[in-house]
Amino acid sequence: MGFWDALLGRRKPAQPDLDRLFALPSAAVTLQAGAGFAPTGTGSVCFAGAEGGAFARLEEEAELLLGEAGVEKDSHGYTWLRARHSPDDLPALVNDLHAVNTHLQDAGFGPQLLCSLVAFRDDDGRSLALVYLYKRGTFYPFAPEPGGGQRRNNALELQTRALLAGELPVEEDLGRWFPVWGAPGLDAG
Repeated sequence: MGFWDALLGRRKPAQPDLDRLFALPSAAVTLQAGAGFAPTGTGSVCFAGAEGGAFARLEEEAELLLGEAGVEKDSHGYTWLRARHSPDDLPALVNDLHAVNTHLQDAGFGPQLLCSLVAFRDDDGRSLALVYLYKRGTFYPFAPEPGGGQRRNNALELQTRALLAGELPVEEDLGRWFPVWGAPGLDAG
């Protein structure tokens, strides 16, 4: 960071740390005990696609890493790789998501990585995702309102932030809590 950055109050951006994903299983215990949300066994990795045969091969390899996986493109053109495990095996799901992120990063496609998410659900059927922002190295909760539409439960998101503040590095800038409407794995039970 240079002199002008310090003078103007700019901070060096946080470096991605994929190992932070491994904090999710212990945070899930806190989330279940404190708010009644249990893992669904689904998660996904989102990245901006790149053109060319090398990236297409890499995408196929990443899909193979996930075993029971699915690939979807959203309405914004981003690619989502979905992984599924038993809801009781969150560590295996996190390992798969970490492996895909690491595979893409090691192949030079780290700048294309956007986020990873793990889905949760409570006894009332409400969905909640813990989203890892790759470029920020932080997590945030995303809670879509049940019944479709594009409304989110801001109170639940803030409650989750407070509950997990000691467990995960939570994104402080609420403007970066981007909605991930229709993210693969979020609506699956």
